[in-house]
Amino acid sequence: MSEAERVTTGQSGASIVRVAGTYRKESLTDDLLGEAARLTWLRAQGIPAAEVLECGPGLLVTAEVPGRPADDDWPLALRGHVVDALAELTRALHSLPVADCPFDRRLAVTMPAALAADVDLDDLDDDRRGWTRDRLIAELLATRPAGEDVVVCHGDLTTQNVLIDPETLTVSGLVDAGRLGVADRWLDLAVANRELADGLGDDAAARYLTGCGVEPDPAKQAFYRLLDEFF
Repeated sequence: MSEAERVTTGQSGASIVRVAGTYRKESLTDDLLGEAARLTWLRAQGIPAAEVLECGPGLLVTAEVPGRPADDDWPLALRGHVVDALAELTRALHSLPVADCPFDRRLAVTMPAALAADVDLDDLDDDRRGWTRDRLIAELLATRPAGEDVVVCHGDLTTQNVLIDPETLTVSGLVDAGRLGVADRWLDLAVANRELADGLGDDAAARYLTGCGVEPDPAKQAFYRLLDEFF
């Protein structure tokens, strides 16, 4: 039997153990039944995602997704292809019919959740380091966009959550889909773009947005990065 390995990457409060080609996630607070439903729905739409093997209250077991995380230390010559693969995956996800998605992450849902959240003030982005919870909330309320360009979003599109096949340089699967739902496309774009800028530089971030077929939107980018601080 393979030896169990505890997974410590990511910011989830869940306990995650990798063993025998599976990931076993346990949590008393996360909606793991909801995450299982989202992963299953994604796969039914033709989007590569982790296969659910077992789920129940407080437990989710998925098959290990092959490949390397998009935030891995890729050779310089391959990094552009990784960015393009992430953009292609984003376009495919955002092209799914909104009416067919049973999960809602629009601001009517996420704003009340954010206002009730216990924010980790020790894990804020650098440009908000030292902010109080009151200041975060005031900025969130003041900068809420007037409208939403809704698509199907992953909801936590970090480069850790996207696996890339090192041979084909295409996305082999998505993980951590507990926030998937209908939302403004910048819920995904703001997070992915931030991660690419931090990891590979501004040129990679710009290449990603071009590959997604969208123009920069500094106001929405700033708002949805701020919203991400609450989750």
